[in-house]
Amino acid sequence: MQVRDIMTTPVVTIATSASVADAADLMLTRNIRCLPVVGDDGSLAGIISEGDFLRRGELGTRRARPRWLEFLVGPGKLADEYVRSSGRRVAEVMTASVVSAAPGASLAEVVELMATHDIKNVPIVDADKIVGIVSRSDLMRILLRTLPKSGSATVDDEIIRRNILAELRGQSWSVGSDLIGITVDKGDVELSGAIFDERQRKAAVVAAENVAGVKKVTDKLFCAGPFSVVLVS
Repeated sequence: MQVRDIMTTPVVTIATSASVADAADLMLTRNIRCLPVVGDDGSLAGIISEGDFLRRGELGTRRARPRWLEFLVGPGKLADEYVRSSGRRVAEVMTASVVSAAPGASLAEVVELMATHDIKNVPIVDADKIVGIVSRSDLMRILLRTLPKSGSATVDDEIIRRNILAELRGQSWSVGSDLIGITVDKGDVELSGAIFDERQRKAAVVAAENVAGVKKVTDKLFCAGPFSVVLVS
């Protein structure tokens, strides 16, 4: 799936010349957490988000440092912080270096951008013009549509068992998966046998829960420890 399939469009934007008050009012009125900023030619110039309003002189939340630390920080950074906490125009407080993606980017690529840069929204840009935006809530909507629904169609118990076993064998963390016993009765799964790390317990339960037809998973696994020898008759 590509981001063009899930992005929000049209995008609510704001001009670089707009006031900070206009930006805050627009975000509150439209119930959005960020605004892409566009220049006079319509190209993406920056982005302004809720985080840009946290350190404001009007709120009394401007960053305060001891004098000796201000000396170490240097006048350049202090001047930049002053502009961002006291600026009146969007161009003065926005983030100019915007992390963006193309409409043909994959969801995995956009998620990687979000995780790497610790951001919640990615503008989608085509030929320097913003054509959409992808937020974490967009990804959550896709997740909701793809998660299995309760009351799904009944699946044969033996098929469920084989699919759980295949899922376990396909995971790199599932060392010793052949020591895990799987029994299925009308969709109710019981996991028994040995694991060698307690963290494998939850992973094994999750692996079983994700198999179609599973209604409930009962955990009867025991942790043998990494140096234990398990004898199977």
